[in-house]
Amino acid sequence: MQPSDISQVLSTWEPGLSALFLYGLMILFLIAILLFLASWLGEKKINLEKERPFECGVIPTGPARLSYPVPFYLVAVFFLIFDVEAVFIFAWAVATRELGWAGWLQISFFILLLLAGLFYLWKKQGLEWIQGLEKIRTAQR
Repeated sequence: MQPSDISQVLSTWEPGLSALFLYGLMILFLIAILLFLASWLGEKKINLEKERPFECGVIPTGPARLSYPVPFYLVAVFFLIFDVEAVFIFAWAVATRELGWAGWLQISFFILLLLAGLFYLWKKQGLEWIQGLEKIRTAQR
């Protein structure tokens, strides 16, 4: 390992720390100028309509905290499970040759475990959305 020459690191003609430092200062200066101009030139009229929360063009009524139905959470959990499954299977597919038969056995066990979970969910009628919604509606009455 050879000692580095400090004149080359700090030279403006060679790409090094000084160029990075100068670039960073220029960016910070530009951001400061733009923020100052936006606050100075921006319109500052405050009224009731601007202070109201925007709900996709619909005027908000009622409480903001609404309870979501249980099937919504089930769909979210299923999405996460199958999304993570897809990531693992894709990563296995990329490294198939390096993993060999041991990797194939592990991914097969992983898929069988997920299928067992899916069959268990199916047996417990976790995929029956209509019955679940009807139970929730009758319980809310």
